[in-house]
Amino acid sequence: MKEKIYCIPGLMCDERLWLRIEPLLNHKYTIVHITIPMVSDFDEMVESIHDIIEDEKINLFGFSFGAYISSYFAVKYPHRVTKLFLNAGTPSKMTQEEIIKRNMMIEKMDSFGFRGISSKKIISLLEKSNHQDEELVQIIQDMYADSGKEVYLSQMKTINNRIALEEQLINLNIPITFFYSTEDRLLNYKSLEKFTNNHTHITKVSRIGTSHTIPLEMPEKLSYEILKWMQN
Repeated sequence: MKEKIYCIPGLMCDERLWLRIEPLLNHKYTIVHITIPMVSDFDEMVESIHDIIEDEKINLFGFSFGAYISSYFAVKYPHRVTKLFLNAGTPSKMTQEEIIKRNMMIEKMDSFGFRGISSKKIISLLEKSNHQDEELVQIIQDMYADSGKEVYLSQMKTINNRIALEEQLINLNIPITFFYSTEDRLLNYKSLEKFTNNHTHITKVSRIGTSHTIPLEMPEKLSYEILKWMQN
């Protein structure tokens, strides 16, 4: 039986996030998609995830918001995690500026309704080489549209409750890999700076570029890093 990788997606994402990477890994590993629970409390959220995972110990992969959830899970249940991979996300708390911005977005949605995400906004977050990838843009738009208003509100409100987890991750005795783009506008680089070469169980791997949705944009590069992570 193939070894499993449990994967937690990002904001307004579902199992379609793994469409392009799963074919590159399924010869050796089984990807297990975890849906983000509809709760606003992180303790309740990871407890729900804990209860649905049957395996005693898991290899845990988190993307973006899912990277934070994965970090929280590892901190609360370190005995359940064999190794941790954080893609395009950090274990950082929200700044007051970010909280205000997200609250404004929630208020705007209450006034004008849920409109999903525009192709223009998606393209602004993509690598320039992927601007003409219509299938990629459609996948992201569809995930937003299908997730809908209630999921959006739940996840946005939960994100505002983030606390700093850097020190707790540093003190964990499990292998942790960060993989990110050097110019990702959605990434907290100050948080990444707290993880130095002195932390021998932590590996930081960067790629030059702006891509945030790396599982869909750069599946070959990401699969290569996942295979290295799994073999360590």
